[in-house]
Amino acid sequence: MTAKKSPLDKFISKRANNVSPSGIRKFFDLLQDMENVISLGVGEPDYATPWHISEAAVKSLEKGYTMYTSNSGILELRNLTSQYLKDKYGISYKPEGEILITVGVSEALDLAMRAILNPGDEVIMTDPHYVAYDASVILAEGKPVMVRTSAKNNFAVEAKDIEAKITAKTKAILIGFPSNPTGAVMTRQKLLDLAAVAKKHNLMVISDEIYARLTYEGEHTCFASLPGVKNNTILLGGFSKAYAMTGWRVGYAVAPPEIIAAMTKIHQYTIMCAPTPAQVAAIEALKTGEPDVVEMVEDYNRRRKVIVKGFNDIGLPCFEPKGAFYAFPSITPTGMTSERFSEALLKEEKVAVVPGSAFGKCGEGFIRCCYATSLADIEEALNRMERFVKKHKK
Repeated sequence: MTAKKSPLDKFISKRANNVSPSGIRKFFDLLQDMENVISLGVGEPDYATPWHISEAAVKSLEKGYTMYTSNSGILELRNLTSQYLKDKYGISYKPEGEILITVGVSEALDLAMRAILNPGDEVIMTDPHYVAYDASVILAEGKPVMVRTSAKNNFAVEAKDIEAKITAKTKAILIGFPSNPTGAVMTRQKLLDLAAVAKKHNLMVISDEIYARLTYEGEHTCFASLPGVKNNTILLGGFSKAYAMTGWRVGYAVAPPEIIAAMTKIHQYTIMCAPTPAQVAAIEALKTGEPDVVEMVEDYNRRRKVIVKGFNDIGLPCFEPKGAFYAFPSITPTGMTSERFSEALLKEEKVAVVPGSAFGKCGEGFIRCCYATSLADIEEALNRMERFVKKHKK
């Protein structure tokens, strides 16, 4: 059905028209008036922000610390971020000139694209991918170029497949591991192979590592820490997932000074600075939040094992995600599309999931399920889904 024309349509830019509404938010409009729904949909921790982190922000408000900060962010936060990256991954970035505090990783991603892309520049990314990836490229007047991944290879991407997509217009490669929506991770060797391709073709790599601390087997490999790629990397990170601080909206970008300078210019005119109390909370998180992170990751790992086994037991094949807090089971045994499955499951059994098709063409046939919820809810959701699958299985 064709949308009704409006006399105001002529005022809408082509960029805005070329971006589809978020498949996640669009789907969750269906939840508004439903009761007794178990949600495996929203990608955020079910933990409240640890009180000592929130208290730091409260105290800053009580002291009247509500003015603008430097455009780049509070220097203490940049110092701590620099030290964290050095301690964790052995990489050195200067707090002044190479680190920018942003309003979540979402702003950092947007700034990166607008800072490096000219109209028509191509950015290679995996399919499936987080919903903002292609949108951020389109809004910067670039062109997203997809590389297929599949459950057969645990949704990791091969460097040779990326290299096959490179053209004279390619400017950058955008990766996000551990992955939203699949929970996939990349081995160090696969990242080294990708680094070699980026260096060979002199491409920028934007590495979204917001889920870095949610790695359950082995150690996360920070892309920027690989030999010889620091000058070709924009590293994005933040506090939302590991510290249960989604609503605080604090992230960061680290990159060579020329890139950070370009990103900061855009940041100055659009945002000014990340919220001051949120930056104070992030300072406290880096100073004292490590025990909280360890506790939450251990809990997510227990839930991960339960939900993956549960999906396989009820006949929805699910590869083992080794990062983030998402499972990505196949729903092909039901013969339904991802969107039809998700809508019917919500209406019939009151379990909310996100259709895999919201994350790209390769997400069709899958659903994204966030296990950052209680074990009791996960087990009840699995019971309801088993009933649903038995009813609809081909």
